[in-house]
Formats: sequence, structure tokens, C-alpha cells
Amino acid sequence: MASQQHRPATALRRRSLMALAAAAVIGHLPAALPTAYAAEPIKIGLVTALSGQSALAGEAITRGLTLAIDEINAAGGLLGGRKLELVRRDDESNPAKGVLAARELLFREKVAVLFGGLDTPVSMAVVPLVNEAKVPFMVPWAAGTKITRNGAAENYVFRVSAVDELVDSSMLAYALKTFNTKKPGMILVNNPWGESNEIGLKAALQAKGMPYVGVEKFEGNAVDVVPQLSRLKDAGADTLFLVANVGPSAQVVKSLERMGWTVPIVSHWGPPGGRFNELAGANAKSVHFVQTYSFFGDGVSPVRDRVISKMKAKYNVKGPEEITPAVGVANAFDAMHLTALALTAAKSTDGEAVRQGFYKVGKYQGLIKTYDKPFSPQNHDALNPEDYVWAQFIGDKILPVGMVK
Repeated sequence: MASQQHRPATALRRRSLMALAAAAVIGHLPAALPTAYAAEPIKIGLVTALSGQSALAGEAITRGLTLAIDEINAAGGLLGGRKLELVRRDDESNPAKGVLAARELLFREKVAVLFGGLDTPVSMAVVPLVNEAKVPFMVPWAAGTKITRNGAAENYVFRVSAVDELVDSSMLAYALKTFNTKKPGMILVNNPWGESNEIGLKAALQAKGMPYVGVEKFEGNAVDVVPQLSRLKDAGADTLFLVANVGPSAQVVKSLERMGWTVPIVSHWGPPGGRFNELAGANAKSVHFVQTYSFFGDGVSPVRDRVISKMKAKYNVKGPEEITPAVGVANAFDAMHLTALALTAAKSTDGEAVRQGFYKVGKYQGLIKTYDKPFSPQNHDALNPEDYVWAQFIGDKILPVGMVK
């Protein structure tokens, strides 16, 4: 009987409490939203090769991004305390898979900025997608000229990396200076990256009034390049310009070894993206390739020691010789910090606002160099030939040419 008498009062109190709670929620809804919004992480997407022969480069990019994100989050995050969160997908160096991965990150994960583009063919496939979606795409590796110079009226693609057109001129200048090249030949992977560099190399040679003895193409899965190399040898090539990623570049070196042909090789930066020294064998050291950064040699930035220290602590590396490939770490590290400055300038994660934010980035002391207004509507590439260094494999270490440790 007592429980029946108290039931209406209990129900009344319950309804009153629910009404008060509802009123509190409604009354405080506008104030509650910014707090929840501030706590929401800013997602940074990454599409890169996380498996296969180029996985080492994909991991280097991941590490560079992670170090920068850790620093930004430790300093309080962005946009009122929002922390950055890295979301990765493996493109397996396959353009179709890269597009699928990019779509997932853009439309399901709703990343504020997409990083990626280890391989030029993958990047070129993603470019139309990001420009249509109006989400900034930051490229820390792929060098295809048309990735950033894509002709879009509203271009959302930015890069902290080498650029084929500039690398090609640097390859010729290096060959002339180092090997006194007179009659170069080209051995290029048969894909959009090879095509991009064929155009750039021919333009660089034409600007110097120099001939070339031939252009040979080979497939990325080729295991024997002797026929193509034999034609270049017969034509009198005294230097080879090589453009290919890890596995194909190793096949060129192995084919030269089978032929018994010793010829200078001036390469784009494909070889250090993975297990090149293991795949190419003892003659891996014969390939001189371009880099955007080295943890060795002169001209190191004040940020260098900090990055090495953090790499040792987080990834248990013993020293700079184990931070490889260095360009993956360095390019991604600087690119993430520059992106954070763009987000800060934008005061938003809105794609168009962030795109404009990149143009507002001023001076920043990075790992590779001190940047000063690195981006403009006319230029979406933060690095130039003055930032390039030339390196080779000495054992399993990537060192500046002429530096043996």
C-alpha cells in the first residue's frame, strides 16, 4: 500500500527531473556546441604505399608526419585546442587503389587535408578528385610536374618535394659537372612518371643545345633490361639518365652488370624509396640520385638535432644513418608543419579557406630550410633546385656523394 502511495510522487519527480534536464540542454545548447566542436580531432589523411617494394618510403612519410603531429598536439593542437589525428590507407602503388583510398578518406573519414602521392601515377589519378572535392592535397614525395601544375582554375594541390621539371635540369647539370657528359641516353620506366621526365630531360638538353643518343622505356615489372641498354650502348651513350622506382631501378643495375657495361648513372630519386641496395647488390653505389634532404653533410638546419632525437625516442633508431629514406621523413615533417600554419591562418577546416591559408604562410624554420612565403597562387611547390642534394648508397646508408662513413 505504501509503495502505491509513493508511486505518483516518484513519477512526478522523475518527470520534473527530465523536464529540468531537457530545459538545461535546450538552454545551453548553443554554448555546448563549441565545446564539443573544440574537442573534435582534425583528421589528416594519408594515402601512400604501405606495402610492397616502396613500403619503406611510405613508412618514412608516416614517421615524418607523426613527429610533426606529435609536436603540434603537444603545443595545444590547432583551432582552439583541436588535436590532429592521422588516418592512413595503403595504395599499394596502384592508381586505382589510390583513388579508392582517397575517396574513403575524403568522404567517409572527412579529412581536412589529404597527404599522399608517393608515386606520380597515383598522385595524378587523385588530383582531379581532390580538386573536385575542394580538399587540399599535400604531396610530400611524388615529383611529377603536372601534379601541382595541373591547370585547374582552383588548384588544391600543394607540394613539399622535388619537381620533375626542376630535377631534370639538375640531373643534366650534375652529369655535366661530375662526368663531363657529352652523349647521354635515357632509360625510363614506361608510365606517367617516365613520360613527365622524358619531357623535362629533352627540354633541359634542348636548352643546352645538347644531343641525346636515345630514349628507352621499360615496364615496371621487367626483370631484364639488357635489350634496351644494349641499344643505348651501341648508340654511344656515355651517361645514363635513369627514372624508375626501387625495383625497376635495381633491374637496370643488374642488367648493366650482366652486360659488363660500366657507365655513369644519374638518377631521379626512385632508388632510395625501398630495398634498392639489397635488390641491386654491390653496384647499387654506382647510381647517383637526387634528394631534397640529407641528415649528413653541410647545411643542416637547427631543427635537425631535434628531429633525430625524436626519431631515436619514438622509433628506436640509432642515428641519422637509420633515418631512411631521409626525404620521406624530412618532406613530410616540413609539409605537416606548413599545413598546420595554413589551418591556423584559415581559422577553419573549410577546404577553400585552407587553400587560401597556404598562401598566407610566411616565415617558418623547417628541417629542410627556412621557408618564406613558400606558396602563392602561381607556385604550389615549396622547394627548388637550390634545396637538392646528390647522394648514393654506401652499404645500406644513403650519403651525400663523396661522403663515406
